[in-house]
Amino acid sequence: MELYEIRQGVNTHQERLKALGESLDLDQKRLKIEELTARTMEESFWSDPDQAQTVIRRLNGIKETVESYETLEKTLQELSDTCDMLKDEMDEELFGLCEEEYTQMSADFERFEISILLSHEYDQSNAILELHPGAGGTESCDWCGMLYRMYVRYCEHKGFKVTELDYLPGEEAGIKSVTFLVEGDKAYGYLKAEKGVHRLVRISPFDSGGRRHTSFASLDVMPQFNDEIEIEIRPEDLIVETKRASGAGGQHINKTDSAVRMVHKPTGLVATCQNGRSQHENREEALRILKSRLYQRMIEEQEAKLAAIKGEQQANEWGSQIRSYVMHPYSLVKDHRSGYETSNVQAVMDGELDDFVFAYLKTQIHTGE
Repeated sequence: MELYEIRQGVNTHQERLKALGESLDLDQKRLKIEELTARTMEESFWSDPDQAQTVIRRLNGIKETVESYETLEKTLQELSDTCDMLKDEMDEELFGLCEEEYTQMSADFERFEISILLSHEYDQSNAILELHPGAGGTESCDWCGMLYRMYVRYCEHKGFKVTELDYLPGEEAGIKSVTFLVEGDKAYGYLKAEKGVHRLVRISPFDSGGRRHTSFASLDVMPQFNDEIEIEIRPEDLIVETKRASGAGGQHINKTDSAVRMVHKPTGLVATCQNGRSQHENREEALRILKSRLYQRMIEEQEAKLAAIKGEQQANEWGSQIRSYVMHPYSLVKDHRSGYETSNVQAVMDGELDDFVFAYLKTQIHTGE
């Protein structure tokens, strides 16, 4: 890397950081830090532990944003000063340190940009994911099972907790449907990038003729309903059905009609749950899932209105194919939204998805969404 390239890069990053700072309203954030810090000092603060934890998480999130901005601002100024010194008098050792620091700053800046994209209130939420195979019988059910394993592995890499809420196995292999809860910091913010249709091309292990097959599976992702958000569901708007649970879950799971299926009549939205030990537990969880679906619909409606105001074309509608996984005649995983691709299919299937997630989030920065 040449000195002029570092100088040009520093200038570009300073301009981008300034634009980010203006969009963040840092002065307002600093006032919010003071306000929330004062709340933590109140004698009654820990009388409601759940609320206290919510306040602390919010305080830490805002502090992290402001501190990251200030650190980047300071680093960029130091790099700018070093470039001026090197322009006047070249020092190879100092230039090497400058180049190293610039590389580290660029990586830190990219992470900061992504964290800003995950700053929506619902991005901090836990996530509820639901996988369904497309047409194709056993092939698609098997692909659905492969994707489920991939997401469980990804969550393990991120330190997220996965809880299965509803599971329906395929008749011969794989999964007919699965709903699972992912708990962790910014779980929804990261996993929302995965919503859509996933396409697999491979030689089918179920085809005795060894022919190539194409399979599809869809993933829905929604933020777990937050009790701080008001979503009212009237009892008369619900149809509640019970059935005997199936699949994994322990000896108790097949003995009673404990599984619950809940239909919201005004919207047609459906939620099912069978992981609890009782019908009462499953009913409560199904209601939370239903509220999460309504919450997701509310978010999508808000985003659609904003897009209409800005005159944007929404290219990534629900149901669109977002990614292809090709295992034959060559190895390739390609995201059709960001263009990011890799030939290491096995690593992706083992849960190494961050590069795809980050590439998608960066497209949202560049489109201003």
